[in-house]
Amino acid sequence: MALFAEQGYDATTVDQIAAAAEVSPSTFFRYFPTKEDVVLHDRYDAPLLAALRDLPPELGPIAAVRESLRAVLGALPAEAMARERDRGVLIVSVPALRARALDEAAATMAALTDLIAERTGRAPSDPSLRNLIGAVTGVSIAALLTAAEDPDVNYAELLDRGLAHLESGLPL
Repeated sequence: MALFAEQGYDATTVDQIAAAAEVSPSTFFRYFPTKEDVVLHDRYDAPLLAALRDLPPELGPIAAVRESLRAVLGALPAEAMARERDRGVLIVSVPALRARALDEAAATMAALTDLIAERTGRAPSDPSLRNLIGAVTGVSIAALLTAAEDPDVNYAELLDRGLAHLESGLPL
C-alpha cells in the first residue's frame, strides 16, 4: 500500500512489491495470482462471517450484520482501520480494481446469503433474501464511496449508520 500511495497503482510493479516484502516474485505469485489480488484480498471477510455465525439466530439479519461488524471492526486499532480505508479508496479510484471488486463483492454476497439463509431458515435462492443482501451490499458501497470522498469520515461508523437506516426501512 505504501508503494501504491508513493508512486501510484499503475506505476507499481509486482517486482517492486516483492522486493518491498522481501520475497521473490515467484513467492508473490504463490500467494497472489495478480497485482489486483494484493489490494482486493479482504482479511476481514472470514472473521466477519465467523462473528455473524456465532450470534444468536433470533437476532434479525441486519442487526446481526451490524453486531458482527462492530465486533470485528470495533476491535481494530486506528491504524488498521486507516489502512482499510486507504485500501478502499484505492479500489474505488483505480478502474481495474473497481471492476475486479465487483467479482469480490459477488463472492462475499454469496457467502453472506448462505449464512443469512441458514440463520433465517430460508433458501439461498429466496428473492427476498437476495434483495436484503443486495441492500446490505449497497449500503457498504455507499459508505465506501463516501469514505473515498472524505478522509476524515469514520468508515465503520458510517457503515453502521447506513445499516441502521436500512434496518429502519430507509425513511427519507
